[in-house]
This record gives sequence, structure tokens and C-alpha cells, in this order.
Amino acid sequence: MIQLSTSVCLLGGLIGLCLLEPVLTALTPASMCTPLRTLNDSLSHRRRYMKHNFPINYTIRVHQREVFKLSNISRLKLQVEGLDELVLQRLWFQVNQGVLKRIIRVMAERHPSRPYTAELERRFRDAEGVFVESYPAEVFQKELPEKIQDIWDSLTEEPERVPESSWRFTSPKSLLDNFCQTMYCLFGECFASKEAPQDYCGVFHRKKGRKKEES
Repeated sequence: MIQLSTSVCLLGGLIGLCLLEPVLTALTPASMCTPLRTLNDSLSHRRRYMKHNFPINYTIRVHQREVFKLSNISRLKLQVEGLDELVLQRLWFQVNQGVLKRIIRVMAERHPSRPYTAELERRFRDAEGVFVESYPAEVFQKELPEKIQDIWDSLTEEPERVPESSWRFTSPKSLLDNFCQTMYCLFGECFASKEAPQDYCGVFHRKKGRKKEES
């Protein structure tokens, strides 16, 4: 009888893992697309609010890990074997949570771009909430790959403990450009066009987006 119970438990655990595995490898849940597209609508105005309303060559200090580009995603996929897209999406939310806070922190209460940035942060939090609700709790309890955990730990470290060499200066608009480009890359299903499929993680798309911003 004890052997039978043990077998049943093992079988139940195996079935649970089989059910969880498709969740970890699934495409972006459809529920994510509406808040991400709403967020994208706000990001489409970033040139006006993050460039025109700031002094020329204005930069802010951020952690080097918060300068999160398409090249960072490509590098991580090469460095971490079998890296799950969901893990990168979790990292994307963690990175850009800090980015938005840093941008807001440098703005005076009456800065013309503050209402825009506050609304952008609100929409970001809405998207993050839907993201968390779209997966079983077990997904977020799963241990992160060592490389990703190191990045996560550095992002959550107390500012006074961060070495001076780990800080970078970059413009608010560049940060939001990275924000937008990596969002398209990691949640491409929400922005895919049936008529003209694009590689949102590719260098060509990054250059194309830059030219569009400058035009």
C-alpha cells in the first residue's frame, strides 16, 4: 500500500512538471498584448517628452545593467544555454522598473515631462500585473540561471554599495529607446504583422527604428 502511494505521488509530480513545462515555453499570453500595446502607445511619444523637454546632451546616472539593449539579449542567449524567453521577460520588467524610477527621480514636480512619465510608469505597472497573473506562482519561484541571477542581484543592490565603475550616464530618450526595442523583441507576438513579419530582435530592426525616430 505504501509503495502504491509513493508511485502515485511520483506520477502526480511528473504530470505536474509536464503541465508546467508548456507554460514555460509558451508564447506570450494573449492577455499581455492589450497592456503592452497601450504601453507602446505611450512610448511612441518618447521623442517629444524625453528629448525636446530636456537640455541638449542631457544624461542621467543609471546602473550599467539598466542600459539593456537588443545586443544584451543576444549575448545572454549565447552565454546561457537553453535560456527561456520567460526568464528574459522577467528580467525586462525588473530592468525597466528601475529605469522609469530613475527618470522620474531627476524631474522637478513641474517638469513638463513628469505627467507623461508618471502615466508611462502606471501603464508599465499594469502590464507587469497582467504578466504575473498570466502564469502559475510556481513559475516565479523557479530558480533563475546563475548569469541572470547575478544581473538581478546587481539591479536590486543598495545604490551606496554599487561600485562607481558600475554606473553609466545616458540620456532618458536612449533608455526609453532600449525599453521599446527590447519590448518588441521579447513580446514580439503582440506586435507581429501577418502582412510583413519582422525580426524584432535583429540589428536591422534596431537601425530601422532609429531612422524612423530621426525622421
